[in-house]
Amino acid sequence: MSETLTDWQAWHRRYDDPASPLSRRLGIVQALLREALFAAPAGPIALTSVCAGDGRDVRGVLAEHPRAVDVAAALVEKDPDLAAAAGAVVGDAGDLSTYREIPPADVLLVCGVFGNIADDDIRTTIENASRLCRPGARVLWTRGRREPDLTPAIRRWWGDAGWRETSFVTGAPTAEWSVGAAYLTRDPLPYEQMRLFTFVR
Repeated sequence: MSETLTDWQAWHRRYDDPASPLSRRLGIVQALLREALFAAPAGPIALTSVCAGDGRDVRGVLAEHPRAVDVAAALVEKDPDLAAAAGAVVGDAGDLSTYREIPPADVLLVCGVFGNIADDDIRTTIENASRLCRPGARVLWTRGRREPDLTPAIRRWWGDAGWRETSFVTGAPTAEWSVGAAYLTRDPLPYEQMRLFTFVR
């Protein structure tokens, strides 16, 4: 990753502007996360957030969700300062070995990732996302829609990998961002040590 620590801290500060596209996207991610937690079966809920940043999407929901007591959240973030703010595991979220000791997820967040990695890595991540999951898991993902808009292919890749889409929300009026949600309809792939992606921004 070529950006500096300060760059990523500044990027996250854009969430502080309630009118920013990032803040509007955050609201949708949080709304869909609330729905995913309500939809989870009774009992413990394992949640994994890939490239969690400062964790505000997860923390903002768990602060008030009725099922928060059921949730064991594992947030993975490489930037140590952002990880400290999130209470996250410090590690390379693109390397599956980072998740070796993390329980398979009932809810998987892949937010803020697909705009920062190569198209081939997006497809690899989608094809192997179930290696991090339990049967019936739900996933939330985000991607910008600037041209060339890759979201039609991304949605197709999720379907090809055995995920059934439940929501796809795009920003208005500029369609600068999108948030997707799906659930796993196949048996998860077994855990395997491999690289899913590398940040290129």
